[in-house]
Amino acid sequence: MSGRRRLDWLGLTPEPERELPVAVAALRAPSPASPPPPPQAPARAGDPATAEPAAAELAAAERRRVERLVLRGSRHGWLRYLAEVTELVTSVAEGSRPGDRAAALLAAEVVLDHHRMLIGLPGTGYGRTAEDRTALENAVRTLRTPTRTGGSR
Repeated sequence: MSGRRRLDWLGLTPEPERELPVAVAALRAPSPASPPPPPQAPARAGDPATAEPAAAELAAAERRRVERLVLRGSRHGWLRYLAEVTELVTSVAEGSRPGDRAAALLAAEVVLDHHRMLIGLPGTGYGRTAEDRTALENAVRTLRTPTRTGGSR
């Protein structure tokens, strides 16, 4: 192979770039049920160190991260990011992490579709993502199942 980077991984599908940033930002957002951290100093209005980031700011940060990966990253870095998303999704599906189930389902479906398409590319990507595909398939089944809340039992 020549000294040029392999970029075939970029042509799989645009959905991860378009749909993951907002979904992943929702999964990374602090849970509204979790108590705020104890104040270290009196909060000042507008102080970014004390204000919780808004959903739009979290989504913009995630979008910048995805953009950096796509424009300057590698296949390995991209798959590492998608493995991180898989961990977030499976944690929500298992109930070990609070999170938006709809965002988790969307992220799971997008990453699962991406990983299934890796079979058409040269290299080890499809084999490397086998465990993640299995975890995502289980997560999708779980997240599609309606949950029962205390009032509906």
